[in-house]
Amino acid sequence: MALSQSDLLRLMESLRTADGIELIRTLAQRILQELIEAEATARIGAEPGERTEARTTWRNGHRDKILTTQAGDLELAIPKVRTGSFFPSLLERRRRIDQALYAVIMEAYVLGVSTRSVDDLVKALGADTGISKSEVSRICQDLDEQLTAFRSRPLGHTRFPYIYLDATYCKARVNHQIVSRAVVVATGITEDGGREVLGLMVGDSETEVFWAEFLRSLRERGLTGVRLVIGDHHSGLVKAIRKVMLGAAYQRCRVHFLRNVFAVIPKEAAEMVAATIRTIFAQPTAEAVRAQLDTVADMLGKQFPKVKAMLLEAKDDLTAFAVFPERHWKKIQSTNPLERINREIKRRTDVVQVFPNDDALLRLVTAVLFEMHDEWIAFPRRYLPEGSMDQLYPAEHAHDELPPTA
Repeated sequence: MALSQSDLLRLMESLRTADGIELIRTLAQRILQELIEAEATARIGAEPGERTEARTTWRNGHRDKILTTQAGDLELAIPKVRTGSFFPSLLERRRRIDQALYAVIMEAYVLGVSTRSVDDLVKALGADTGISKSEVSRICQDLDEQLTAFRSRPLGHTRFPYIYLDATYCKARVNHQIVSRAVVVATGITEDGGREVLGLMVGDSETEVFWAEFLRSLRERGLTGVRLVIGDHHSGLVKAIRKVMLGAAYQRCRVHFLRNVFAVIPKEAAEMVAATIRTIFAQPTAEAVRAQLDTVADMLGKQFPKVKAMLLEAKDDLTAFAVFPERHWKKIQSTNPLERINREIKRRTDVVQVFPNDDALLRLVTAVLFEMHDEWIAFPRRYLPEGSMDQLYPAEHAHDELPPTA
């Protein structure tokens, strides 16, 4: 947008007397304001005072807007319109993850639990002057409405034959102490082979009560059709699955099982033992899978009796995948599909290090999962091959549902 001569002269004078960061701030403020006015003109269909048939509404003054940047606070004026609403796209709120991260850092700052790293983050966000408690509350409230709706949304729109459960751990303040908090996440494979984030919960531990509460919350939201639950051998998880997910089998994650095995054998034997155990999962039929487990247990038992005992004890849970379609086996033998999710959660939460409370932790993790879920829905890709899902629900039982929640 072209500036008038008087505007140009005033701008040149302000730039001539400014230096360093103030020069950048002045330029940024002016450029943003001009872009905002140009977008408003395009939205309205007319310049200020211009008569045109393309006009859709009229200007109705401005409202002040402070934009915090690394160059300092920019004082902008947002045009108001008589009908409808207008907010410049350049200033659209950050993605949910960034909003949540911003809210968490600000909340920690206001609550007085900021460390030097948190202070540095606050400054990196451009908020050198700090932020008020009311502003933090407003940011959190706006964001929490979206995130709560996502966590509590109904799940009855489709069946989920496979669900994955895993936990990661983060630090948060509880009763003025820094403690480890379990963040449990559930994702599911839909009956047409797609993926969705089902839910999450933050709690004290991974006890049966905790897992049962989480699984019941999924069932109450309409989760049905579950045939297999894939997870680690967390304390209480298996018992909770047996009680709540009636009709579903449990597959113990093969990757986590190997890690448990490594804990009871010498390091130099790890590669050989792992390669031997992996042959169990490379067999062509369910019968061969189970027979190979017995063979491997006998082979390793001569040198590592603890490994033999572990294999035989976990036989049913390690081979549960084998009764499902062979084309699904590689994807349902472990919780690897959750590994990328957990890495992204840790990448985001490591920035904060210690959360001021459980709500802040839940907010940021939900935002991470919300963005992933949106990507899966917006750019759908079959996680399991087309045509193979029909085998999970034979025609004569196509409309059967699991028994009601225990």
